[in-house]
Amino acid sequence: MEAHKILVVDDSPTDLHLLTGYLVNNGYTPVTAVNGEEAIAKAASEQPDLILMDVVMPGMNGYEATRALSRNPATARIPVLMVSSKDQEIDKIWGMRQGAKDYLAKPVDEHTLIGKIRSL
Repeated sequence: MEAHKILVVDDSPTDLHLLTGYLVNNGYTPVTAVNGEEAIAKAASEQPDLILMDVVMPGMNGYEATRALSRNPATARIPVLMVSSKDQEIDKIWGMRQGAKDYLAKPVDEHTLIGKIRSL
């Protein structure tokens, strides 16, 4: 799948800036959200090709948002790549069980992120 528009969900301004910069550098169009609730709304309205989802956020966390997205017929086809500071194997397994297609632990470098996006 060739992604063009990618929704980046992260409550950290630094991580949002870093990830969107990587995407722009590689020809992608980023759309951003700062929490799970906003991610669900933007996924439905923007219909991105891919979602990069943080886990630890205030309110609805990334696991909950991913589960909601994967169960909603309007957004279920959009692949979710979790990008989180939670890097234990159980975190990755839980993310995949919520509907994520893959999981990257922060800090993530540009080459690894773009390679993963291209593989989805």
